[in-house]
Amino acid sequence: MEILDHFSLKNFNTFGIDAMARRFVAIHNTEELKAVLQHNPQDQIFVLGGGSNMLLTGNVDALVVHIDIKGKKIVRENDDFAEVQCNAGENWHQFVLWTIDQGFGGLENMSLIPGNVGTTPVQNIGAYGTEIKDTFVSCDAMDTATFEITTFYHDQCKFGYRESIFKNEVKGQYIITSVTFRLTKRNHKINTSYGDILAELEKQHITNPTLRDVSNAVIAIRRSKLPDPAELGNSGSFFKNPVISKTQFEEVSKKFPHIKSFPVSETEVKVPAGWLIEQAGFKGKRFGDAGVHKNQALVLVNYGNATGAEILDLSRRIQQSVYDIYGIKIEAEVNVV
Repeated sequence: MEILDHFSLKNFNTFGIDAMARRFVAIHNTEELKAVLQHNPQDQIFVLGGGSNMLLTGNVDALVVHIDIKGKKIVRENDDFAEVQCNAGENWHQFVLWTIDQGFGGLENMSLIPGNVGTTPVQNIGAYGTEIKDTFVSCDAMDTATFEITTFYHDQCKFGYRESIFKNEVKGQYIITSVTFRLTKRNHKINTSYGDILAELEKQHITNPTLRDVSNAVIAIRRSKLPDPAELGNSGSFFKNPVISKTQFEEVSKKFPHIKSFPVSETEVKVPAGWLIEQAGFKGKRFGDAGVHKNQALVLVNYGNATGAEILDLSRRIQQSVYDIYGIKIEAEVNVV
């Protein structure tokens, strides 16, 4: 374990922003994490996972702690369920594929989401009708003040749409080291009703899909819509889909009768942010090396040498334009640093 000075984070964030960390260290177990926190009490700590859900707008004047703790295991199981604990530094997509290899169901709709396992509860990541909260049992996290490991159970995490206690009440106070999921071993709940999954399965002439069939369909859909960060810098969906009241939606739909929506509750609806951005004319537009992806307007991209500040500026232009046209506020899903 070596602490490095003036370290480039270009290869540690999926936007490919060439920002510098004042100091940088990679952590491979909880003992190393405890030692770093204990021996650097005066340093501001910046926790870095897979770098997939952040936009660096400048250099990071802190000790960047890269959580690279690997490993996964079945902690308990019966005929119907398996509880699997996965350490925070494991790649999320590779973990999902591993669960499918074991015949465990519950994560297949979230295939190919970039990032590492440790950050998944923070955002309550989700895709195609499923979210982390649906299979989450608990997570272990180190208290940055006491260095003790605390277990957070489902009800303590206050999961919401791309929200959790780790983004709000205890932000910065804990570092997640592992996550435990409860997955099905039989009688899987195959979810093909959301998005384009059913259409993709029909295209492949699959009428009785397996877990792997659903995963493969999601992978095909995501690859057709979303750029590979290794080829084109991006952080997946940059914006949240706004949730507005039915009353507001009815007013907007009078002026824009073709506006799309999905019911959330008896009083609220979700409006696809990608649709709003596309209708506002930003899809496929490029401003220097910052741009909006040609296939998915939710995705902002770095064509090579864009700075984080330039991408942030573009995001704000988009937000203002959508608000000016529709009166709807869209929020960034990505963490702006």
